[in-house]
Amino acid sequence: MPHKIGFVVVSSSGHEDGFSARELMIHAPTVSGWRSPRFCQFPQEIVLQMVERCRIRKLQLLAHQYMIASKVEFYVSESLPEYFVPYQAERFRRLGYVSLCDNEKTGCKARELKSVYVDAVGQFLKLIFHENHINKYNVYNQVALVAVNIIGDPADFGDESNITSREKLIDHYLGHNSEDPALEGTCTGKSDYISPLDDLAFDMYQDPEVAQIIRKLDERKREAVQKERYDYAKKLKQAIADLQKVGERLGRFEVEKRCAVEREDYDLAKEKKLQMERFRSRVYEQLQQHSLVDAEPMRRASDLPLHPLAHSTSPRHPQPVPSLPQEEGAAESRFAEPCLQDKPPAHPRGPSQHSAVDLSPPAADPHLKTHPYDERPLPASRKQPAAAALEPEKSDTDISEAPRGGAAGEPEPLTEKALREAGPAVDVLGESLVAGACSRTWACREDALLALYKRLMETPTGAPKDELKSTLRASVLLVRRALRDIVTPVFQASLKLLKMMITQYIPKHKLSKLETAHCVERAIPVLLTRTGDSSARLRVVASNFIQEMALFKEVRSLQIIPSYLVQPLKANTSNHLAMSQVGLLARLLKDLGTGSSGFSIDNVMKFSVSALEHRVYEVREAAVRVILDMYKQHRALILDYLPPDDTSTRKNVLYKTIFEGFAKIDGRPTDAEIRAQKKAATEEAEKRKKEEIKALQGQLAALKDTEVETQGKGAPPVEADSQDTQGGKAAPPPAAEGPDNHFLENLCIFCGERNEAFTEEGLDLHYWKHCLMLTRCAHCKQVVEISSLTEHLLTECDRKDGFGKCYRCSEAVLKEELPRHIKTKACNPAKPEKLANRCPLCHENFSPGEEAWKAHLMGPAGCTMNLRKTRVLHRAPAPPPGKGPAVAKAGTSGSKVGSKIPTPKGPGKSSGRTYTKR
Repeated sequence: MPHKIGFVVVSSSGHEDGFSARELMIHAPTVSGWRSPRFCQFPQEIVLQMVERCRIRKLQLLAHQYMIASKVEFYVSESLPEYFVPYQAERFRRLGYVSLCDNEKTGCKARELKSVYVDAVGQFLKLIFHENHINKYNVYNQVALVAVNIIGDPADFGDESNITSREKLIDHYLGHNSEDPALEGTCTGKSDYISPLDDLAFDMYQDPEVAQIIRKLDERKREAVQKERYDYAKKLKQAIADLQKVGERLGRFEVEKRCAVEREDYDLAKEKKLQMERFRSRVYEQLQQHSLVDAEPMRRASDLPLHPLAHSTSPRHPQPVPSLPQEEGAAESRFAEPCLQDKPPAHPRGPSQHSAVDLSPPAADPHLKTHPYDERPLPASRKQPAAAALEPEKSDTDISEAPRGGAAGEPEPLTEKALREAGPAVDVLGESLVAGACSRTWACREDALLALYKRLMETPTGAPKDELKSTLRASVLLVRRALRDIVTPVFQASLKLLKMMITQYIPKHKLSKLETAHCVERAIPVLLTRTGDSSARLRVVASNFIQEMALFKEVRSLQIIPSYLVQPLKANTSNHLAMSQVGLLARLLKDLGTGSSGFSIDNVMKFSVSALEHRVYEVREAAVRVILDMYKQHRALILDYLPPDDTSTRKNVLYKTIFEGFAKIDGRPTDAEIRAQKKAATEEAEKRKKEEIKALQGQLAALKDTEVETQGKGAPPVEADSQDTQGGKAAPPPAAEGPDNHFLENLCIFCGERNEAFTEEGLDLHYWKHCLMLTRCAHCKQVVEISSLTEHLLTECDRKDGFGKCYRCSEAVLKEELPRHIKTKACNPAKPEKLANRCPLCHENFSPGEEAWKAHLMGPAGCTMNLRKTRVLHRAPAPPPGKGPAVAKAGTSGSKVGSKIPTPKGPGKSSGRTYTKR
């Protein structure tokens, strides 16, 4: 059976003065733990050596409340690390890692207890701590670990395991079972059962001396069960439960005493010490009185040293504890009453820094699996920065002043406040049962609910209706109170009682639906609140129970729960509560539908649309799923609750997702699919155009070559045509093409200007400097049409990755300026392409069409930002042949011609320009 494994610290990367890693070998409420040096380099590491080679089953870490590592990795090895024994030792084997939460939700006042289940064999364990979470308290960027716990069992070797298994098998068939699995509420018969006394939370709560006594009594209890002395085992069980409360109280006193010493309040420290001694003496006297321990003097906590775990927690090295009697026979006869009378609160709080454990999500590594322990508060560290230091709460009153409830195990008397709140229940159910339900001890509260469960189950069917109704309503009062309980067993007992009342008690006694409605209406608001609990386990339990209760045939017809789930989310609703409410709505919609279930299209859609504006992404995402589910069933009716599907609406990502989801449900192509199809068609068209242009340019070049050859030979153009035909060329007749070629050579195909200087070199110069329809890209220095400048910047420019498109004005904006550009909303909105053209220079909209571009860019009343219009109209003569830029090929009218020519930028430097005629 897995048990606590002792260990020693072999090495660590370093530590702050007074916070050595060897502190991890001690488990007690007042331990300081390990703390890394200030401003250390990461990662930090600690190597632990276990007292024996073992199979590790469970690892537990108790993190600091604000010196929190972002990630902790686990490594295991079966021999010394290689830096201790060079060339001989093996390397560590990585098990995985766990992530620790940043603790912002608790204000860095709680400590996280992380439990990780593993299965690895070895004797050395290495912990690697990565850099810390940043917060205002951790000014030196340190990481810390308050405690670490290893649970496992010895690793069997060779034939010993086979012999052991064979012996167990023989004992099983002979009926000689050494371990009786019939222990009440335990699983000691299971090979993988881990005792709660080995859990890290037990030692961090308990006074060390009392913890040793509890472990010894637990061993006695198991021996008594094996000997079938069940009465004595029952009394030992009660004694252990009471001693746990005693140990928690003493642990709290010790923490308060240490806090007083650190503040140099020695009077309070002395008072706490005397209080501890009196309380401990009273408890030990009761133990001796019932013969649970011998009457010889016991060592006090001040005299009992805290031994390292290497010598204390291993079963092979037990600590000295107050001796226990060897013979229990006399005790069995005298132990008629529970042993301990003073019952401290079940949950000591200590200083105000103490807070509930905040458990993180499961480990990210697939080899590790995290499990929460429970929601009890762990004592927080006593040292904090001066700015964050908090005064401890007022100490409890002296034990003698505490209310005495008589015999141990009985609840304390009702306070005036509890009596006012539960007065009607006292008259019906009796003061003792109500006092148990209102007790400060969670075990008493749980027992009271279970006793009420049994009482309601045993109520005879012939009882008067009025009496049955009053009993039910009094029970609802206690259930409503228990539903708020933070202790998991009490909360689960209240759910069990509520379910029985609705599904068994009311139908059995044939009470009216009014009583069922009363139970549900009183319980559901509290249950919904618990779905926003900080504990993930309680959230899941509460949500599952609400879903289960909504499907009860007695509750389903009342349509109460759906009416609570469709109430709009408030602005101050917690994230967990909002997520749980939307999740419950989605699940119950699938189970109940929108018929006569309380859910209607109107209330569900109004809730879902309002949830789309919630600040939490998960809530908005869940609301989108609900809307899509509703659309599958009701189609057109859902569209009435949503804005129209247009461009402005689709700018919202959520609505775009919703409408694209509608398209998928309807079998229509989404916008992304349409864009992909358009892009493929455009690319195909561009490819065909390029092929056509290439063919035309080839024909033009061939025609020019033929003309040159013909003119050189002095032959008429007809012979050239005949030669081309005989040579297999399909050039058009020169009589038809000659004038057109002459016409194009003196014409700018972009602005339509004709000039005798527009030779091939002159046109390049015109395009480069003077054409009013062209401009030079400021980023890649290419010459492009002004009408296609935006498209060039987004798709063709060398710096296209640095631009983004504004959804409002449809222009290209640098990505680093795009958020500010969109936020200021200063740009002029663009109109659809069919309705207007958009000028990228002056950012104005004007009439559509190709001719409108010429009027806007070249006309006197057109674009005011076209710099080429403001230049001197005088054109420099075309450069002589051979001294200007390279010649660009001209094309036929109406075609798309493109070429790049070098732009003079100095010796050895050049850049390209692209001319495009649409």
